[in-house]
Amino acid sequence: MAEYYSSFKPKGTRWLLQRLTAAFLVVVLAFHFMLLHFVNHAADITFMGTNMRMQQSGYFLTMVLFLITATFHGVNGVYNALVNQGLSGVPKTAVKFGLTAGGLVLIAQGIRVALAMAGVS
Repeated sequence: MAEYYSSFKPKGTRWLLQRLTAAFLVVVLAFHFMLLHFVNHAADITFMGTNMRMQQSGYFLTMVLFLITATFHGVNGVYNALVNQGLSGVPKTAVKFGLTAGGLVLIAQGIRVALAMAGVS
């Protein structure tokens, strides 16, 4: 039988954060689908409606946390998948910093958009 290998240290910080972010994403994604696909149908979603939702502090905070959590979860998952495939040495370091930089840019741009949608200059 093949030996099991994972770049996650069992019960380590990244292992725990990957699971916590997954749980948070499931809950927030369910909220998102319920609100924007069942309560309000896709044809009813407008820029003005989005602007009104984003002006509510609870909704705004939830969406920003959704952005940050999803970005971390995705970047961490891709990085660990590549490490599990044998990435090591200088390429591993380059990928780590590249993914981190890309994630930070994504978060910064997402927050800029969220602030613009909330009407904050």
